[in-house]
Amino acid sequence: MTSAQLITDGFDRIQEVVHAAAGGLSSRQLAHRPAEGANSIAWLVWHLTRVQDDHVADAFGTDQVWTADGWADRFGLPLDPSDTGYGHGDDEVAAVQVRSADLLTGYHDSVHDRTVEHVSALTDDDLARIVDRAWDPPVTLAVRLVSVLSDDLQHAGQAAYVRGLIERG
Repeated sequence: MTSAQLITDGFDRIQEVVHAAAGGLSSRQLAHRPAEGANSIAWLVWHLTRVQDDHVADAFGTDQVWTADGWADRFGLPLDPSDTGYGHGDDEVAAVQVRSADLLTGYHDSVHDRTVEHVSALTDDDLARIVDRAWDPPVTLAVRLVSVLSDDLQHAGQAAYVRGLIERG
């Protein structure tokens, strides 16, 4: 297995968990927050997808799917189009409402497709490329992709947990 195949497999696994966590739920279920201050499935999936979209687009010098492909308009959230959910408080989490699971997973699938398009052709030499000099040491493409994978898998797992609470509640 190549590095590109390994990274692609990681993003494929995130997509599977996203679909399992959000698929078939109503907008009310997607917005459910199991406790005060907790995140909803809608927010968790939207956020993990926005972070992936933002970071992958930045690393590969492309436009974000969110804005370039009209997803921001389709969602119609009362947030700045550049918002990824980082640092959101209670009000911002509550503002992430979606009309359907298909909208949420559709955006994720579009970002997944763009991500796989970029990472499937990577070589080991590509992974050493510096993508962010704001850190010491500077961040390589490999470190950025592993960071996104880690963050996304955690949030996807959280969304799956919330779905379990909904189904058992």
